[in-house]
Amino acid sequence: MAGAERVTISDVAPRDGLQSIGPFVPTRTKVALVQALYAAGVRRMEIGSFVSPKAVPQMADTAEVLAEAKRLPGLECTTLVPNRRGFDDAIRHGADRLGLFMSVTESHNQANLNRSRAASFEDLAAIVRDARAAGVALRFNLSCVFHCPFEGVVPEAEALDWIERAVALDPEMEIALADTTGNAAPDQVARLFHRVRAGWGERFAFHGHDTYGMGVANAAAAFEAGCRVFDSAAGGLGGCPFAPGATGNVATEDLAWLFRRLGVETGLDWNRLLAAADLAAAVPGGQPGGRLRGVPAARRIAA
Repeated sequence: MAGAERVTISDVAPRDGLQSIGPFVPTRTKVALVQALYAAGVRRMEIGSFVSPKAVPQMADTAEVLAEAKRLPGLECTTLVPNRRGFDDAIRHGADRLGLFMSVTESHNQANLNRSRAASFEDLAAIVRDARAAGVALRFNLSCVFHCPFEGVVPEAEALDWIERAVALDPEMEIALADTTGNAAPDQVARLFHRVRAGWGERFAFHGHDTYGMGVANAAAAFEAGCRVFDSAAGGLGGCPFAPGATGNVATEDLAWLFRRLGVETGLDWNRLLAAADLAAAVPGGQPGGRLRGVPAARRIAA
């Protein structure tokens, strides 16, 4: 595909894909998943989250998984940090990119972080300043940009208000618009991405879930509107424990197939990606999703 357009796929299975699983996934299994995704050509991953192990027990070994991931040349390792303590831990353990997060809606922010949007934003703004001084790359994740499990469809003006606030914090920081419940509609996704790119440039990423079977369609809408960075999870793993009814992320293999058919380069090896997706889907306690793993013809195609 010489000269083909290219997108970046950040696989979030090691973090978002595993965080809601009840039985603790052994560290060696998480590391094996990271290694399998790396072998498939993934060069950006969400490795874990420096949060309280009481709040999210599955992420208690993030430091150990991150240490192993950093052995892989050229892999950009992202860890989520919700607060100052998480920021300090991520810096100490050498995360390449820090993922900050809050919600566009008050109800989900209270459920997810047990605090108001204003309080979250104030703390995150201070972290942005310190991260910039430390020279660490940032990703500002805005949850429930399109739909909230408690408040329903999010008014576009409300979403744009919080996006604009995040934009003002740093001129280069990547900002992810998240369809946390998987209940966005493609026209809604396309409209918002057109608005934000027209106003603030090409700094936006899309994080989609597939709860209502619209994940690939929404990713396609974001792409057509100019988005070039996408989150997904091998095997379609995922789900937010603080978003009732939300299921897995868009499957990385489904997203890779979409871009393959569009003639867009991802840098992923198809056969090795299916192997990684099978590994992810087999994690005990997980709820895999996606379509391509179950299509015999797709499994017979060489990368």
